[in-house]
Amino acid sequence: MSNPSSYQFTSKTVKTDYPLIDNDPHFKRVIRYARPSDYAHGAVAAAAGPGIFYAMEKFSPSFTGRGGLARGLRLTGAVGLCGGFLYFYQRSILRFYGATENAREVQMDMREMVDKIKAGESLYGESKLTPAMQGVAARQSRYSALFFDVLPWFNFVNHSQHGVDTAKYYQQAERELEAERIAKGGL
Repeated sequence: MSNPSSYQFTSKTVKTDYPLIDNDPHFKRVIRYARPSDYAHGAVAAAAGPGIFYAMEKFSPSFTGRGGLARGLRLTGAVGLCGGFLYFYQRSILRFYGATENAREVQMDMREMVDKIKAGESLYGESKLTPAMQGVAARQSRYSALFFDVLPWFNFVNHSQHGVDTAKYYQQAERELEAERIAKGGL
């Protein structure tokens, strides 16, 4: 029997109207690439729960007694914050999948990866997990945001299985390094 860590897994990609950036982006990367509109939509979604609850209480009071409204507002506020964050996160991660317009994120991705190559860093970060466990983590969280309405699942693992050909980053880095050498006057 062969060593399972020697297998190279390739992930399926979904055909979309926009380019795939990453089919399993790290949690921090999704937050970093979020647009201001994502924050605004998340804030509105978070405020909707307590806002609707308060409006319903004004139009049709429940007469829960002392402190009932405050407890209800706290509960709907907590649920609203969770829902608002998930909505914010999903709007951002869908751009990584290429499901929505992502020109800004494609440029950010190229710049980030080329800079990492020039600095001699690993593209997707270092991991303490074995390659086999990285593969397990990748398979568990790949395209997970498409199932957020049932089970919120995030990628907190650095691994190299992201569904994109990384050669484009190395080619761009080589072009930029060559342009820098020519600009300095050396061949």
